[in-house]
Amino acid sequence: MKLAIVDLGCGNIGSVRLAFGRFGVEPVVTSAPEEIAGADKIILPGVGAAGFAMERIDTLGLRTTLTSLRQPALGICLGMQLLFDGSDEEDTACLGLIPGRVRALEAAPGRPVPHMGWSRVDVRTPGLGISSGDYLYFAHSFACDDGPAVVATASYGSDVAAVVQRDNWLGAQFHPERSGEAGAGFLESFLA
Repeated sequence: MKLAIVDLGCGNIGSVRLAFGRFGVEPVVTSAPEEIAGADKIILPGVGAAGFAMERIDTLGLRTTLTSLRQPALGICLGMQLLFDGSDEEDTACLGLIPGRVRALEAAPGRPVPHMGWSRVDVRTPGLGISSGDYLYFAHSFACDDGPAVVATASYGSDVAAVVQRDNWLGAQFHPERSGEAGAGFLESFLA
């Protein structure tokens, strides 16, 4: 199996690569459209700002490649947010693969922004490799709208999308590569 990690020149590529290496999979890290399109499965990692990430996607000529994929693909953290129509972060137009918008989290007593740390999830759809009650590691300041694509949530004052799924795309707001056994189960489920 050929697993491609999309290289936007930023983000959590090293830790994601190591996480898949634990399953005996050596991903190719690439920004070449033909290599991404030819992979069996694709990872769109992300740490940083939506505007910069979308600028990199367009500069590298990857928008059409990413929106045309039909094989299983996984967006992680910012990579998940980029799947939506747009983000309030720098009023960024994103990939438009999932209807909805990414909005800033609101700080409140006991809930600083960014949401950073372990949160328990509620899984709406089975078969994700995680279960309701699992703790997963989050690090984000923006969250996706709730809607039909949301298949798991985490509570942070209100429910925030933890996992989304639409067509061939899966998205994780949490960092599975930093989420211990539960995160490993999620990645293993994606590989299967």
